[in-house]
Amino acid sequence: MSTPQPPLPQAPPTWPATPDSRTPGYTSPIPVVRTHLGHAIASEWTKIRSVRSTMWTLGVFVLLVIGIGLGAGALVASSSSDLGGESPLSLGFFGLLLGSMCVITLGVLTTASEYGTGMIRTTMTACPSRGRVLAAKAIVFFLVAFVVTLVAASVVALAQTSMLENHGARVPTGGEWFKGTIGVSLFIALLGLLSLVIGSIVRHSAGAITIMIGLLLAPLVIALFMFAESLSKVRTGLLEYSIPNQLSVFYSNSLTSSGPTGWDPLWIALGVTAVAFAGAFVLLEKRDV
Repeated sequence: MSTPQPPLPQAPPTWPATPDSRTPGYTSPIPVVRTHLGHAIASEWTKIRSVRSTMWTLGVFVLLVIGIGLGAGALVASSSSDLGGESPLSLGFFGLLLGSMCVITLGVLTTASEYGTGMIRTTMTACPSRGRVLAAKAIVFFLVAFVVTLVAASVVALAQTSMLENHGARVPTGGEWFKGTIGVSLFIALLGLLSLVIGSIVRHSAGAITIMIGLLLAPLVIALFMFAESLSKVRTGLLEYSIPNQLSVFYSNSLTSSGPTGWDPLWIALGVTAVAFAGAFVLLEKRDV
């Protein structure tokens, strides 16, 4: 009598193969979409409009630009002084100079604050392409800063022109209107974009803000206290290329008789920002998050 044989081991069940592959097939209920720059821009737009720092910094910026601009115009209009044919748009310089510090602060916080809170790890996990993240932040911030500055500068320009038309102010030309609204808005937005890049390089909000405030004010302040004749060329160079002087060029009211003219400040700001952006991109790719 033969002994019964043990059952042969059966092969494990296999997943049904997909039509185009011999690998195990699986259909996810979640649609898989290839990400692109548009998704990163949408994410950064959600972030920048949902944090309180954006509302506070831009709110103070608008108050400074419009408040100081209208105040300066009202002060001249209520006095007996005559502008002597000067463009009324030049009075908008004071509000924009102070307001630029708000744009600088927001630019730094757009990048550096994520390193302080650790949120940058979540951002880089969701979008491993670091260059795409930096580009999305730059695009969103630049557009926001440009639009807000343009609206505020246009309101001030229109109000000052209306208030000072009977006080010896000349009617601004089309080129002056363009430089005093579009041009100055591009310059302020580029200054904020440079702050964003510095925030990405330094990765520390207070340190980056200090660097940018120093870049904004230090050259002018240092030049004002250079009394030695041997330092005259250095003093002149600091005055000519200081940010306040470059900002005044857009109002045809330069602090010096030489130096940048016309649209030169915009090209200088664009070149410096582009170099800093390239450096930030290289460091972002090399350093750990």
